[in-house]
Amino acid sequence: MFRFKSLMSWIIFLHVVVVIATAIFMPLILYWFLSTAANDLHNQAMRKQAEAIAQYLVPRAEGGWTFNLPLDLHDLYSEAYGRYAYAILDDTGRTLFSSRADKIPIFDLNSHAAEAEYLNIRSGNKIIAGASVRKQLAGRTIWVQVAEDLAHQDVIIDDIVADFFQRVGWVTLPILLVLLAIDIFIFRRAMMPLIRASEEAQHISPAKIDVRLTYDGIPSEILPLVTAVNEALDRLEKGFQRQREFTADAAHELRTPLAILRTRIETLPDQSIVKSLHHDIEGMSRVVSQLLDSAELDTFVVNPDESVDLQLVCAEVAELIAPLALAQGKTITIGGARDPIWIRGNAEMLHRAVRNLVENAINHTPKDTAVEIELTADGFVSVLDRGQGIADAECEVIFQRFWRRDRRQAGGAGLGLSIVKRIVDAHGGTIAIKNRPGGGAWFSVHFVRS
Repeated sequence: MFRFKSLMSWIIFLHVVVVIATAIFMPLILYWFLSTAANDLHNQAMRKQAEAIAQYLVPRAEGGWTFNLPLDLHDLYSEAYGRYAYAILDDTGRTLFSSRADKIPIFDLNSHAAEAEYLNIRSGNKIIAGASVRKQLAGRTIWVQVAEDLAHQDVIIDDIVADFFQRVGWVTLPILLVLLAIDIFIFRRAMMPLIRASEEAQHISPAKIDVRLTYDGIPSEILPLVTAVNEALDRLEKGFQRQREFTADAAHELRTPLAILRTRIETLPDQSIVKSLHHDIEGMSRVVSQLLDSAELDTFVVNPDESVDLQLVCAEVAELIAPLALAQGKTITIGGARDPIWIRGNAEMLHRAVRNLVENAINHTPKDTAVEIELTADGFVSVLDRGQGIADAECEVIFQRFWRRDRRQAGGAGLGLSIVKRIVDAHGGTIAIKNRPGGGAWFSVHFVRS
């Protein structure tokens, strides 16, 4: 289908189509109203004429009829005038009186017709329209037929026009409302490409920076704007990509010197210094791993066919981190559901999310307390600690990158919880925080069951 590139041309074209259609159909509708009004008025006039003629018909005592038509009406129905005609029939169809010289009925008698019947017949080149009215006089049935040659219909034009405007006046407002509705539909249809582009723009985010506005159906007036937006998104995507590549490259480059540094520290004679330095290196290694995780999450997409046992993931994390917790005088417990809990998701990413939650809990729970992992069969995993809890104001910012409660404290970069939030979001899950009654934080994550 041909489409205009210009929005204005498209709107004008559609308006022209509507106007043309209105110009075609409005006369037809008006003609129908006019014809209906004319027919109704003509039928009423014929019925009144038949009633008037019947007034001059008088039954005789011996069984006949007397018909004394006034002179003015006699002239009106004369064949010389040729416009009107009448015929009076008995119930057998025999003509009693007639204005016609041949004395034949104007219309064929239909004894089963209603009280009044309106008829049209063609007689040669003429169209005769009239009425056949049944009357009861002195217990006898007669039929009064009157007719008019439609070639002489001009005298009722004034009546037709007056009645016509009474009938048509009420339809003006509905027609205007219909035209308004059509205009709204036209503009809505013309603006559909812009609405579609707006909906596409709503899907653009730092996690979906590759989304672009489509050019299909965009009017020429808006095309430069859409092109400029897409070009700006191209530049932003390149900037994001360079940032991701830098983060990943820097994290990879840091791993080698950290490994070398760890090896050289082992050669130091003072083991107390070695232990202290090992703790610092472990913290640096954790930050490097989180930087790599963060860079990988920028392009991570969950495969909808993947599924993983959440109970197994939590058990592996508890087993992995237990030595770290014991070294700090803390413990890890895992409780709740013991059967497999299958959820949709990537095992490696879910492992990282749970691990970051548990490591965060270990860092904040006091010595001689336990970090608890609780599982439920409907896909909930909760990590609980006995730290100082989370203030209400912190609940809004705690998942932001590089946010830390105390930046003077060493040992973290504020990436752990932001990684957890991004992994949960990528899996279509939810995460909630609340404080425990006896002190401490309660992180609860819900994943979709497979």
